[in-house]
Amino acid sequence: MSLLQSEPIRVLAFLVGIIAFAALNAAYLVWLERKEAGHMQRRIGPKEVGPFGLLQPIVDGIKLMSKQLFLPKGCDPILFMIAPLMVMVPAIMSFVTIPFSETLVARDINIGLLMIFAFASINVLGLLLGGWGSGNKYAIIAAARTVSQNVAYEIPMLITVIGVVMVYGTLNLNEIVIQQAGGFWHWNVLNLKASLLMPVMFIIFFICTLAETNRAPFDMAEAESELIAGIYTEYPGMGFGVFFMGEYANILIGCALTVILFLGGWQSPFGETFVPGVIWFLLKLYAIVFTVIWIRWTYPRTTFYGLLNLSWKILIPISLVNLILTAAMLKVF
Repeated sequence: MSLLQSEPIRVLAFLVGIIAFAALNAAYLVWLERKEAGHMQRRIGPKEVGPFGLLQPIVDGIKLMSKQLFLPKGCDPILFMIAPLMVMVPAIMSFVTIPFSETLVARDINIGLLMIFAFASINVLGLLLGGWGSGNKYAIIAAARTVSQNVAYEIPMLITVIGVVMVYGTLNLNEIVIQQAGGFWHWNVLNLKASLLMPVMFIIFFICTLAETNRAPFDMAEAESELIAGIYTEYPGMGFGVFFMGEYANILIGCALTVILFLGGWQSPFGETFVPGVIWFLLKLYAIVFTVIWIRWTYPRTTFYGLLNLSWKILIPISLVNLILTAAMLKVF
C-alpha cells in the first residue's frame, strides 16, 4: 500500500488542502467583493497593488499580521482569545464532508449533512463569546443580535433540509448529489417530480443562508452605522483576520450546501460530459457566491425587528406547511 493510500495520510493531505482552499478564498473573495461593489457603484475598486489589484489581499494579510496583538481593558482574556478559533475551526472541519466531486471528498460520511449543522452551531457560540469577552457595549449588543438571528433562521433552514432528506432518504451529501444526475431538469430546484415544493425550499434555504452567514440585508451583527464593527470592534490584527476568514469560510459552506442540495452538486447540467465534476461544482459555487455579494450591494440593511419577523412570522410557517405537504405527497405518490 502506497503512502497516499494510507487513510491518516489521506485525511491529513485533505485537511492541509482544505485550509489552503479556505485561506485563499477568504483572501480573494474580499477582492471579488470590493471589485463587484465598485462596479455596481460606478467605481473601480482595488487597482493599484498588482494587475487589477490582485495583490491587494496579500498586502492586506501582511498588514494584519504585522499589527500588534493586545487585550483591551476590561475583556475576559480566555474568551477573547478562544472566540476567533471557535468561528474558524468548525468552518474548516465542515469542508471535510463536502463532496467537490464523486471521489474528491475528505471523508464520505453517511451523516455528513448533520455533521455540518452540528459544527455550524459552534460558530454561533464563538460569535457570542467574542462579543461577551470583549467587554465592549457595542460588541455585547451585536452578540445578542447574532444569537437571536441565528436561532430564528436555523429553524426554517433545518425544516427545509428535513424536507429534502425525506425526499431522498439519506443524510449523505454524495448520495443526494448522485440522485440528481441526468441534467439540470433533475436538479432539486427544478425537479418537480421529487416534490412540487422544491423551488419554495430553495428560496427559503437561500434566504436562511444569507441570514446565517450574517450577510446583507441581514448583517445586523456588524451594522457599521449602529455598532461600529459589531462583535469584531475590539479585535486587532490577526484576531480580526481569523474572524474574517471564518466568515468567508462559512459563506462558502452555505453556498456549497445550496449547490449540493438544490443545484446538482458536481453533476453536469447537460448529462454526461467530458468536463470533470469538480469544475462544475466550483462554477456553481462561485456563481452562488457572486449572487450573495450582489445581494449585499443591492439591498439596504433591514431593521432588527423586521429581520426576526421575517423568520418567525413568514419563513417558519411556510417551511412547516411545506414539510407537511411534502410528507403528504411522498405518502400519496
